[in-house]
Amino acid sequence: MTNTAANSRLFAPAHLGTLDLPNRLVMAPMTRNRATADGTPTPLMATYYAQRATAGLIIAEAATPNAVGRTYPNITAIHTDAHVTGWRGVTDAVRAAGGRMFLQLQHGGRVGHPDNSGGLTPLAPSPIPLPDTIFTPGGHQEAVVPREMTAAEVGATVADFAAAARRAVDAGFAGVEVHGANGYLLHQFLGQGTNRRTDGYGGSVAGRVRFVVEVVRAVVAEIGPERVGLRLSPGIKVNGMDEGDTEDLYPALLDALGDLPLAYVHIVYADPDSPVFQDIRKRWTGTLIANPMLPRDQIPADGGRHEAERLLTAGADLISLGRPFLANPDLVDRLRTGAPVNPVRGHGLMYVGGAKGYTDYPALTEADAESAPESF
Repeated sequence: MTNTAANSRLFAPAHLGTLDLPNRLVMAPMTRNRATADGTPTPLMATYYAQRATAGLIIAEAATPNAVGRTYPNITAIHTDAHVTGWRGVTDAVRAAGGRMFLQLQHGGRVGHPDNSGGLTPLAPSPIPLPDTIFTPGGHQEAVVPREMTAAEVGATVADFAAAARRAVDAGFAGVEVHGANGYLLHQFLGQGTNRRTDGYGGSVAGRVRFVVEVVRAVVAEIGPERVGLRLSPGIKVNGMDEGDTEDLYPALLDALGDLPLAYVHIVYADPDSPVFQDIRKRWTGTLIANPMLPRDQIPADGGRHEAERLLTAGADLISLGRPFLANPDLVDRLRTGAPVNPVRGHGLMYVGGAKGYTDYPALTEADAESAPESF
């Protein structure tokens, strides 16, 4: 495909909530397990994100709104003053480099283990365990049966999301992304296979979308709709998910949120040819971020630009990329010039501590940029 930077919308400015973006490329949230044991971000994380500040927007990795929502070791959190201080170091570094950041808020639900949350039993819509092992400081362990959330715990969790959003803004983020995708707590409420409740938060489509709607509305009430995004993964079966009625579920959810001028809706593994994606684009009149379905273990030679362009043509406003940004701190320049992209170096470096495979990916030299073709 020939599509030069001169005529590509990928590199055109865009407006998002209160932000003016220099391009339409978004760094997707990616858990990297570089926080301290209690979830506090580190100076190394500030370096990592600042290196990638040329993205139109960075959505920082999942941060838990409370202790019981922790999924894995050394993931980030945003429910104490120490977390706010740690994240402030990250946002200050990114802002100094000219970047803009949202923070993803994620509660793991049944995707968790007592060894990762100070002995707390995971909470979930229903007592149905994850059909997989969970990584803990002691290695992989069988998932435990989560405890079904009481009505009071549902309400408290909604409040925790709102409080986390306030802390995120206090930490210097321009906004937050509520994580309703990929088999974590909010997604668990949406799916028939994980939500067997018989109260007002289960059963019908209206019941199963209720918790997500309440979380989003509480966050909006706390920090304003222009600072709030929502991530969704229609039909995705990761983490043992089984929605059962995807075609009915997401129209109902978006209709229930249609009066809120959210900053964006973010669709994971978006397929421009999918009827579900096309229906979401028609229903959601606000900004739509689309994350293309790229190979999991390798980055395409063009860094994902071909699929990004397809999604823009299909109606997406912004494009989020994960591993291409992970391995290429200057991904925007590489895509703009057609320069070669760095491959991801080893799965074993993905979720471990330290700078290796994290902050040591090389940027383009001036000679590389000048000699690269500008089209694919």
